[in-house]
Amino acid sequence: MADTNLVEAYARAFLQIAGAEGRADNVEDDLFRFARALEASDELRTALTDRSVPAERRIAVVEELMGRGPLPTSVGLVSMVVGADRANTLPEIVDRYLELSAENRQHEVAEVRSAVVLDDTMQERLAHALSASTGKQVEVKVIVDPSVLGGVVARIGDTVIDGSVRRRLEQLKERI
Repeated sequence: MADTNLVEAYARAFLQIAGAEGRADNVEDDLFRFARALEASDELRTALTDRSVPAERRIAVVEELMGRGPLPTSVGLVSMVVGADRANTLPEIVDRYLELSAENRQHEVAEVRSAVVLDDTMQERLAHALSASTGKQVEVKVIVDPSVLGGVVARIGDTVIDGSVRRRLEQLKERI
């Protein structure tokens, strides 16, 4: 686990930079996707945390992977962390940044795993349903995860709502 003071400092810096750029929502999405990709790929994590690889090369890997889609601000923030030999803490930094950003808007962030891509309408409906069930204003961040099989698994803080087909099959198997 990373030093919480370090994570907090980076997350607050991200918040200030994204706020100054006026594109906080886009930066959040970019950073969320990159952090989840980093967590999911041992090869990427190794490439970005290997101190024997010069920082310039690791930053070039970030720039190449993030490509033209994300905002330059997002690429710059990830590159800053990777260049400072802190890539292993990037997911924690991004998670804390998302929490701080949501707190500023008086919202909660729900990390939702789905077997398929959810369109904007589906995400809005899901956010509304999660808001109704938790009593909090919820923003949805979606991760496509084929292991879910169908349905969704939502995590809001320490609360997990498992509406996946996999969970339903497990429940059925337990009954039988």
